[in-house]
Parts: sequence; structure tokens; C-alpha cells
Amino acid sequence: MSSPQSDTILSGQRVTGLQIRIVYRDGDGEIHFDWPIEQIPLALEDEKGTLWVEIDDQTQNTDRRVEELLDGVFHFHPLAIEDAVQDTHVAKVDDWGEYLYIVFHNIDFDPDTDLIRLHELDIFLGANYLVTYHNEPLKILDQLRRNIERDPTNRLKHGAGHLLYHILDMSVAEYLPAIEHLDEAIDSAQDEVFHRPTPSTLQAIFQVKRSALRLHRILAPEREVLNRLARDEYSPVNPEHRIYFRDVYDHVVRVHDITESLRDLISGALDTYLSAISNRTNDIMKAFTLVTVMFLPLSFLTSFFGMNFFGGTLEFEGWLPKRALFVGSCMIMLFMPGFLYLFAKRRGWF
Repeated sequence: MSSPQSDTILSGQRVTGLQIRIVYRDGDGEIHFDWPIEQIPLALEDEKGTLWVEIDDQTQNTDRRVEELLDGVFHFHPLAIEDAVQDTHVAKVDDWGEYLYIVFHNIDFDPDTDLIRLHELDIFLGANYLVTYHNEPLKILDQLRRNIERDPTNRLKHGAGHLLYHILDMSVAEYLPAIEHLDEAIDSAQDEVFHRPTPSTLQAIFQVKRSALRLHRILAPEREVLNRLARDEYSPVNPEHRIYFRDVYDHVVRVHDITESLRDLISGALDTYLSAISNRTNDIMKAFTLVTVMFLPLSFLTSFFGMNFFGGTLEFEGWLPKRALFVGSCMIMLFMPGFLYLFAKRRGWF
């Protein structure tokens, strides 16, 4: 069994950041986990066998020897090879006659930040072989390889098309935990909106919205890919395997519908947040306005009389003494705010 190292010997040369793992089930049912690269043509001649070549290319620039493997050994079309080594970010299926070229996506979800990262997986499906190419580690492929190692007798016996079904099914299954977490995040954000919304609440809503939109953008073309695999006639796909792709297609449709409802929940949470902030702003402005109105008569009173009660002696000047004016002004200043407060409360202004 090949060891998962970052350096792999390819055609007698050591390549850093490139790993090629080959699993081959021959026509007699025996599985080889360390099938040599030089004997890939021998495995391709075995019509009853199943060959899985996994290319993990984490080099900054795609090594030309990968292209030589895809072109010189498998004889893939240069346009298909170019699409594989360069990220297209669009799920699709191209029919090249003897083989199919498929682009699919896996997700890497961080529950702490609600961030979704996409990982492109390029797949070549032939009559008796499957080639997967990716430039980032994919957990589903490691898991699938462990499943084959645990049950080597029953694995790969249904051919390369059935192996493709497992890869696509495991990819779609990764969407459900992410969507469930996003749904819980929206519920939590809605609770914060009703209790005490903060700017961090708005940031959380927008983060969930970005993740949901990213999921929605990739699910629509992936649904079309699975629909074509389930209904169209392709020579590398066994007609008996179409029902499996139809099952994955149903899963994608259900996930796509859930994301649609999730988008509605996000829009509702955002509208609720904006309404809550607007109502809170109105309450604050109402309180400030009430305070201003409460002190407006006081400002008028003090500005009108000048409040010069103790500038001279407390003798009679006119028909009222300064002491009486001072006491009366204080009584008005104490009574007026309370009166306006009770008046506003009785009218239900706050």
C-alpha cells in the first residue's frame, strides 16, 4: 500500500507536492493498492477490471508530467486536460465518446465562522477506469479509500461507474451538515434580533447569507450534471448505474430546495433586524424629543426673565418681590417636566 507522503516517485523522478495513488481490481477480483504507474496500460487492457487513479497535485504550478500522464497514457483530449489542471469553478459534464469529463465540487465548512470553501474535483470516467484530479486534500476520497481497504472483496466489483456514484454521493452528503448549521445560525441570529440586536448580529446574518448564496450557485449546475448522468446515454456509464445517479440527483434537488428556504429565512431575518434597529432608533429619538419638549418651557422661562433675582436687594419692585418670582419660577420648572411626562405617557407616546 502506498504511503501518504508529499513526495511521490513519478516515472523514476521525485516530485514535491504531487501524490498519485492507484487502486486496481483485476478481472479475477484481486485488488492491488500499490499498482505501479508504469503498468497502467496493462490495467487499461483488462476490460473486466476496474482502475482508480487519484492525482493529488498540490504544486503551485501543475507539473508537466501530470499532463504527460493524462495525455500519453490515457490519451485524453488536450482541451479536457486543460480544463482539469485549471480550476473552472463550474460543475459540468463533457462527453468525449470513450470517456466523460466531469467537474464537481466538495465543500469545506467551518462551523465557527460559517465560512464555506469550495474544492474542485475533476473526474475522467472510462469504461473500466476512473481518474480523479484535485489540487487540495479531499476527505471524501480518503474515506472512500479506507472503505475499499476495509472491504476489498465487495468494493470496485461493480465497475468505475459505481465508484463514481460513491464519490458524487459522498460529495452531496457533505452539504447537509453545513446547511443544518446555517439554519441553526439563522435561528440564533433571529433570537438576538428579538432580544437585543447588535452590529455583530448583522455581521453573522451576512456571513450566513454569503455561504448560502455560494451553496446555491454550485448546486444548480451540479443538479444538471447529475440529471444528465441519470437520464442521458453515455457509453462509459452502465445503464444499470443510472438509477444510482438518479438517487443522488434526488438528494441534490432536496438540498437545493432547502437552500431556497434558507435564503428566505435569511431575508426575513435581515428585514427583522432592520425593522428592530429602526424601531430602536425611533424610541431613542422619541426619548430625546420628549426631553427637549420637557425642558423647552424652562428654557423660555429662564431666557424671558433672565433669572436676575439676587442681583440686588430683596425689596419690593413693582407689585411682586424678587423672592416671590424666584419661588414661582422654581415651582414652574419643577411642575412643567412632570406634567409633560405624564401627558406623553397618558397618550402612549413611549
